[in-house]
Amino acid sequence: MITKYFIPLFISTILIYGHTKGVDVYAAFIDGAKEGLTTAIRIMPYIVAMFIAIGIFRESGAMDILTFLLQPLAMLIRIPKEILPLIIMRPISAMASIGILAELFQTHGPSSFIGRVASTSIGSSETIFYTLSLYFGSIGIKEFRYTLLAAFIAELAGVLASVAVCRYVFV
Repeated sequence: MITKYFIPLFISTILIYGHTKGVDVYAAFIDGAKEGLTTAIRIMPYIVAMFIAIGIFRESGAMDILTFLLQPLAMLIRIPKEILPLIIMRPISAMASIGILAELFQTHGPSSFIGRVASTSIGSSETIFYTLSLYFGSIGIKEFRYTLLAAFIAELAGVLASVAVCRYVFV
């Protein structure tokens, strides 16, 4: 019941607070909208490049090859091979990884070990390339290799932790 009124109450609070502080709220809103549009235009090439790269990666068969190559390593560290496509795609595309998650749920079920590991893994990871291109592109940073390395280390830690926690809790 309260959620129905939260957003109008929140907006009203901002408007009243701004008015009591003597701020021209409408002008501030317009300035913010202009800045938002400028940022959107500035980051558009990065987003387009990211979507093209994702399409090339998926359609070229590179994901299938990478999945095949990583299977022995995954088996060695006890990562279910079924979630390898999810682990590979998650740093690249959120929507593609959610599609893979849905396929895993249909095949194995959300309450299966694979479903639980996949859910935990997707919740403990990030779309690294999209995030880097969006945030770094919006402020004009072009060199981000150390950030990329740190993000991949965090991604690996999240995946390994999700597998370990699911093995400990659900098996």
